[in-house]
Amino acid sequence: METLTRVKILEPANPNKSTAIFGGKASGILNWNDIAHPHFYTLRQQIRALFWTANEVDMTQDVKQFASLTAREQDAFLKVTGLLATLDGPQTVIAMKIADFTTDPSVKSIMATIADQESEHNHSYAYVLSSVTTLDKQMASFEMGRTDEVLMRRNERIVDVYNDFSENPTIDSALKAMIYTTLLEGLFFYSGFAFFYNLARNQKMVGTSTMISYINRDELQHGKAMSDIFRAALAENPEYNTDEFTEWIYDQYRHSVEQEVIWSRYVLADIDGIDLEVMEGYVKYRANKMLRMLGLSEIYPEFTDNPMKWIRAYVDNFDDTKTDFFEQSSRQYVKTSELNGFDDL
Repeated sequence: METLTRVKILEPANPNKSTAIFGGKASGILNWNDIAHPHFYTLRQQIRALFWTANEVDMTQDVKQFASLTAREQDAFLKVTGLLATLDGPQTVIAMKIADFTTDPSVKSIMATIADQESEHNHSYAYVLSSVTTLDKQMASFEMGRTDEVLMRRNERIVDVYNDFSENPTIDSALKAMIYTTLLEGLFFYSGFAFFYNLARNQKMVGTSTMISYINRDELQHGKAMSDIFRAALAENPEYNTDEFTEWIYDQYRHSVEQEVIWSRYVLADIDGIDLEVMEGYVKYRANKMLRMLGLSEIYPEFTDNPMKWIRAYVDNFDDTKTDFFEQSSRQYVKTSELNGFDDL
């Protein structure tokens, strides 16, 4: 299997329009009016439209409210934040790694944009924790990714796939790394997001839920972009589009659903307002949704609809726009009916 090499910054002898996403030729000069996959321009524009920074979010009320959360809620708050930080940190790096080895300058640009946003997500978790708790608890939360046995077991395959691409960059390992990126962007975060949204619908920690909703919107766009780039790369390399590889993808999704369910039962048990059976259905619904984006079949036919319809109120993703910070109260404080909202979560 041919090893990919880091792409040179400029190779003027090559054409501006890339000949392939991986293993092709390109000059390194990016002309958005002359790219191999024109819809990649739209992907970047959609991601860029969501620009925000953590310190724009007012955490004043959360600072006051954190101490009034139940001990179980506080523990879950710290563990879920630790999980999200553990996952978002590597997302910055994997986007840059893909950028290193792609020969398509438009993909490099998209990855640079994703990496920047993932870096801000990671900053956001530190910002939230520094607002509401002591330094020692902040440190413990960020240590979870390498000390908590349940979390470490949950992340084993992520570690293996990402490190394999880093150490053995090939088209095969790049495709597999992109699959795990879709899992992170579209599945692994979502029980954690639901925890914060559940607090917000009970008028708790609304500033944090606002931050999470911005992160959530970013991840939806990242997941779509990565799915589209994956499909384009696979189309360029049809020899990898085998039954064996397809089954590998399904296996990773099944395994990831199992691990996400185990994690949610571990961290969200006894949280008022969260039904763990419904949460399991929501995780399976998210898996189906991401598989469809990859052009694959659903593996949980009984969960084609979102079983947690109340969660729709917390992300303004139906038109890819960002709610103004001064216009958030209607979204944050209104509990939705079963028919209200939209269905992109």
